[in-house]
Amino acid sequence: MPDNLPPAFIGYPRLPGHQLLSLQGADAAVFAHAQFSSDVTTLPLLHWQWSAWLSAKGRTLAVFQLLKLADDHVMLVLADGDADAIASQLQRFVFRRKVKLQVHADLVTAGAFTAPEAASGAAIAQCGEAGWELDLGSDALPRTLRIGPVEGFAAGSDAEESAFALAWRQADLRYGLPRLEESQRETWTPQQLGLDRLNGYSVKKGCYPGQEIVARTHFLGKAKRAVQLLHTAAPAQAGDGVEQDGAALGSIASVAGELALAVLPLETSDAGLQVDGVAAQRMPLLDGLAR
Repeated sequence: MPDNLPPAFIGYPRLPGHQLLSLQGADAAVFAHAQFSSDVTTLPLLHWQWSAWLSAKGRTLAVFQLLKLADDHVMLVLADGDADAIASQLQRFVFRRKVKLQVHADLVTAGAFTAPEAASGAAIAQCGEAGWELDLGSDALPRTLRIGPVEGFAAGSDAEESAFALAWRQADLRYGLPRLEESQRETWTPQQLGLDRLNGYSVKKGCYPGQEIVARTHFLGKAKRAVQLLHTAAPAQAGDGVEQDGAALGSIASVAGELALAVLPLETSDAGLQVDGVAAQRMPLLDGLAR
């Protein structure tokens, strides 16, 4: 079983897989509100929330942090990258909205397994002229995310960055935050991915892509599956099947080393699980990452 504590990384290593996408202009917040699953118009300035972009069929294309940095500036922190493709697809819906999309090559994200110096919960703290600090943990597993100019964070070796990125991804999974590889995009509903645990979607706001399906599933109580954290005896792959007593039970949505998030029925027996014929043990999810 993995240790409860992450490795003792020093400083703020870069998170190389993370990418940043800004929506700027008078209609930035209104545009984001109409496209994404969270209630952007009620989000206070210098606060952030979990959000998602869904297909018209209510399947999750991307999960991200949505930051309201100013009345005319919304930023997406895309832990799973693909910012250029998402910006290109969003551009098709801009029409006459006063909003400009920009993928940031001038900014990077970095993290630390320590409590923030100034940020707290959903409140964002300013760090210098062009940087921000976010609280991405809880007392059970404190984490700080910082965004700033490239020159503000020293790059480590490939091995160091890879080790830190894996530890960060494992912490995400322990909190129940799905990390979606390309093969798992447009596969799962927000409910199946447990985005309700993160307050990652609204069933009360107006229309957005997939909203009807999300609301119907919520109000009719049709969600039959949700994510479960597993510790696998051997590394699994996203898309691998999960079996119980030789019968198919569900499949893996996210992986990080020996940890995996599997989408499984809400009601199952306590019998053992197997992934690709190898034993997998259930683990409790951490609370405290909802924003």
